[in-house]
Order: sequence, then C-alpha cells, then structure tokens
Amino acid sequence: MSDMASMGGCSLDGAWIDAALTAARPQAVAALLRYFRDLDTAEEAFQDACLRALKAWPGNGPPRDPTAWLILVGRNAALDGVRKRSKSAPLPAEALISDLEDAEASLVERLDGDHYRDDVLRLLFICCHPDLTATQQVAVALRIVSGLNVRQIARAFLVGESAMEQRITRAKARIGAAGVPFGAPDAAEQVTRLNAVAAMIYLIFNEGYSASGEAAATRGSLCDEAIRLARLLLRLFQGEPEVMGLTALLLLQHARAAARFDTEGAVVLLEDQDRSLWNRRMIDEGLALIDKAVRHRRPGPYLVQAAIAAEHDRAPRPEATNWARIDLLYGDLEQLAPSPVVTLNRAVAVAKVAGPGAALAMIEPLAAKLSGYFYFFGLRGGLLFQLGRREEARAAFDQAIALANTPAEATHIRLHLDRLERDGAAS
Repeated sequence: MSDMASMGGCSLDGAWIDAALTAARPQAVAALLRYFRDLDTAEEAFQDACLRALKAWPGNGPPRDPTAWLILVGRNAALDGVRKRSKSAPLPAEALISDLEDAEASLVERLDGDHYRDDVLRLLFICCHPDLTATQQVAVALRIVSGLNVRQIARAFLVGESAMEQRITRAKARIGAAGVPFGAPDAAEQVTRLNAVAAMIYLIFNEGYSASGEAAATRGSLCDEAIRLARLLLRLFQGEPEVMGLTALLLLQHARAAARFDTEGAVVLLEDQDRSLWNRRMIDEGLALIDKAVRHRRPGPYLVQAAIAAEHDRAPRPEATNWARIDLLYGDLEQLAPSPVVTLNRAVAVAKVAGPGAALAMIEPLAAKLSGYFYFFGLRGGLLFQLGRREEARAAFDQAIALANTPAEATHIRLHLDRLERDGAAS
C-alpha cells in the first residue's frame, strides 16, 4: 500500500493511511468476497476503496472505523460497476458516497458479531483449498489476505518473482474454475487445510516481523494480525498442539518488538536488546501455551520453534542463554522439517557450544543451496572472522551486504563486523 499512500499527496499523515489500509485489508477483502463470491472482484473493490480513501480521508478526516468505511465504499463501487454495465442508474456522486457516517455506524456495530468475525478465517480456508498445491495455497493467501506484492512473497519462498507470479495466477484461476464454495468449510475440510492455513499465518507474521525502519511502523500491524488469526485458529482447534505452538511462537517473538530497533530505526542485535522492554505478558502467555502443548506429546515444527524462542526469552541476560538446549531443539527441528535454513540457524547454536570451526563445517555444504541468501553469508563471515580468517570473512560480509534486501539488513552486517573487530582488539 505504500505506493498508493504516496499518490495521495495529502496533509493527513501518509504513514497512518498506509497502516490503516494494511490493517483493514484482511477483513475488508473477506467481507467483499462474501458479497461478490469472486476473488478478483473482491480485490478490485478493495483497491478502488483504497484509492477513494486516499482522496477522501485527507480532506474529510479519518473515518470512525476504516475497515467499515472500506467495506462500504468497496461494495458500492463494485455494485456501481455492475449497474453501469447493465445500463442501470449509477450510484450517487463521489461527494455523497464519501458521507457514510450512518451506514458506517451500522456496520461497525456488526463487525464484532458472528456474521463478520470469521470472515477472515473463512477466506484463509478458501485460499487453502485442497485443489491447490501447498505452495499455491500459501502464496495466493498471502497475496489476497495480506496484500503482499509478488516480490515480497517470492522473497519469503526464496524463488524468482516471475515464478511466483505464475503460481499465484494459476492458483486464482483454479479457485475460480473449481467453483469453490464461498461458505465456511465443514469440520473435516478445516482439518485437511489446517497446515496450509498455519503456514500462511506464519508467513504473514514474518513479513511484518522482518520489516525495519519506516516499514516497521506501516507493516508492523501484520504481526498483530497474524497473532489475532492464530488465536482465532486456536479457538477452533483447542486441542491441537501445533496451533498452540504456532500461537506461542508468534507471541514469544513479537514480545521483543519494543527492543528490536533503536531510536533511529536501526536493528538492535538480540544480545544488545534491553530485556526490560520485552513484553512479559506476551512471554508468559506463550510459555503457558508451550507447557499445555507439550503435554500432548505430539511435537511439531511450530512447537519446537516456539521452544527455541522460549529459551531466548527465559534468559535474563544473553550469557545465561541455554545454547546447548537450543542446539538439541534445532536437531529435533531438522528431523521434523529439514531445510538448509534450519541447519543454518542451528549452526549459530553450534558455534556457541562447540566453537566456530564446527559451525563453519556444518554450513559449508549449504553454499550452493543458499548462494543468494543474505543470512548465509552474514553467518559465514562471522564464523570466518572468529577463526582469524579475516580476508575471507570480509569477502563474505561484502557478499551479504550486496544481497541485503533492506538498508537495515546491510547495517546489521556492519554492526556485526564492528563487534567482531572490537572483540578481536580486546582479546
């Protein structure tokens, strides 16, 4: 939405509008989909409503509820198009459409009711239809529900933009051709689609969590939205330990949000964070969910990742972190969900427990698979530096900076390099 916000040229804070549109998207698109039963129509109606918001909100002020406003304006705009195509009378002029206080008030009262509450979850299950491959399910849900662009989704999957564009296009076409029912799936269908929905929620969270600088303020609402969706999923699947694990993982990671950036928006490394800023309520909620989930004795990838995050959040000081326990948990995760990135993350713990040489030996075989991955070269550079192989380390750091997706990621590498040089000088 950031491109759209810049189009407004408005006095109302552009970042606020951008954040409001981003936060409103899941529920607004879901409601519009229920009205029109067509993905493209729902998306187009929402985009039209966003454009009208950029024109109307700066002069009229923000509506009392942006989501309700966007639903009403998007629905009216789409109906206007249908009526014009059928040569019926058009809707009133834009000035009249923008004055929606009475209609908006009525809708606001219903947004928290059962009629609207599950719209987003219903949309997630529709996007995660079993006729689609797992990758298509997650990609199309990210595009439709959260509004991520193709570049962002491709980055999450570590694939090219053109390949991801094709996947999304095919997925949307298949949903349309399959005559997918736009009501809520029954209990049996929900269970079969649960893994895809959980993966989609996790990726929405990661997109918000990975944002930095100005983007952190506008996309940070994605983390809150993902947590809200995870809790909603947990309400439907109260006895499912992986849903408990997913919810715990998001809470334990998001609990550090206030300490992750300094006053200038630069990333603060985990070991440098002011842990008094961590949200203890979120941490306690996450730990309680882990305790409940482990009693089921059915560990899954989300639960194991949550346990890893818990080890960091439990430590009162960085040096108190139980790296041996984290290494063992990553070993479990490698068995449950093997991937080069999991092994790369485990190598951080191995470096703490067994030294940089053992960690470097672990990640060197990953070079071909992670040749375009920023964090691979960042970690490799750090390990080489600790081993005294400074020139090789600087080459790896340069490669990491070249692959950085944001200025904050490049700054992260420079901070890491500065720390290693200080530690080297001290020793």
